[in-house]
Amino acid sequence: MDAFFASAEQLTRPTLAGRPVLVGGLGPRAVVAGASYESRVFGVRSAMPMGQARRRCPHAVTVPPRFVLYQSLSEQVMGVLAEAAPVLEPVSVDEAYLEPPALAGADAAEVERFAVDLRAAVRAATGLPASVGAGSGKQLAKIASELAKPDGLRVVTPAEQEAVLAPLPVRALSGVGPVAETGLHRLGIRTVGAIAAMDLRELTGLLGTAVGTELHRLARGVDERPVAPRGAAKQISAETTFDADLTAMRAVHEAVARITGAAHRRLVASGRAARTVTVKVRSADFTTHTRSETSAVASTDLGALTAVAQRLARTAVPEGGVRLIGVSLAGLGDDPPPALFEPPREPDLVLDAEPESTAQEEPDVARPWRPGDDVRHDEHGHGWVQGAGHGRVTVRFETRTTGPGRARTFPADDPALVRADPLGSLA
Repeated sequence: MDAFFASAEQLTRPTLAGRPVLVGGLGPRAVVAGASYESRVFGVRSAMPMGQARRRCPHAVTVPPRFVLYQSLSEQVMGVLAEAAPVLEPVSVDEAYLEPPALAGADAAEVERFAVDLRAAVRAATGLPASVGAGSGKQLAKIASELAKPDGLRVVTPAEQEAVLAPLPVRALSGVGPVAETGLHRLGIRTVGAIAAMDLRELTGLLGTAVGTELHRLARGVDERPVAPRGAAKQISAETTFDADLTAMRAVHEAVARITGAAHRRLVASGRAARTVTVKVRSADFTTHTRSETSAVASTDLGALTAVAQRLARTAVPEGGVRLIGVSLAGLGDDPPPALFEPPREPDLVLDAEPESTAQEEPDVARPWRPGDDVRHDEHGHGWVQGAGHGRVTVRFETRTTGPGRARTFPADDPALVRADPLGSLA
């Protein structure tokens, strides 16, 4: 999928179509989760600090991520791909490999016709653009899809694969990370063609037998890795980087409760239960501390899982502030047993003079309106907040099917204006 998060925002909020869009938070430590192609021409990219991205593209519209929306669209995309091939290998929420039996022995023209139809089917199902790459193996298909972006297709035939691979930078190959790249650059090896021309013994001496042999084959267009369904995730996790370091255990407990709740929702949706809870705490100096606990019986009880996570967090919190907290649930199994007892309430420990607090999130209704929030109005239907402040909120009412909508301003406490499910923007 092309600029998936940003494209989903432009699809469901038609006013944003054709405009530079950044998806991510606005805090001092926020990063770009997605960037439209209109913003990428200014040098913006995913994982860039949001402050840097906004300086490069100050006229971009920034909206918070709506992962429930992206997941819904992803499921539609994967459904289309599953109909096209019996074996599907999802790589991420917006990318997958498939190897259609109908294309065994096909020529380039037939593969291209298939890809044209596949892209059209994805567009019809979702309204989103997709790029398709095809080649003799997964590596070449991936490279071809990158060459096709945005919103295109590229078929790399066996006859041309050497010419396509040779000039690419070494990082284009799967398995070449920063360390391997540095080692190769030290030897003057900067392109895939140069790797293909290396003596295998020299390459394995630098990168090890397994990695060196695999890269040598990939650089020559030899890729026999099968397309196979991915197994179920071995763990489910969630984490948050805070705009300001947490210094009170009360705040840590509240954050752990929220983060555990996020992981728990995904756990329940997967139909599994967890035996192991792991808490990761990163301090202000970027030192990371982890604590883990495994029980004999798997559980889906949010109270029990939260109590364990909070207990682990107390032993993991370092001196000074807490920059990041993550909670992961592992040891996953099906058919969770019912909870027999309510978990004991853990006492709060306070790092400063602030009073104790139960680790529960404030009701959502108390949160003020923020740009990007989904809302519904009794009269005007579904919309999203464009701006808020000074007791007023401006909402643009539009969805995927309406075209650009009209903006209206209301008192922030207007009872006719309520928070809405992001999936309503797909209507």
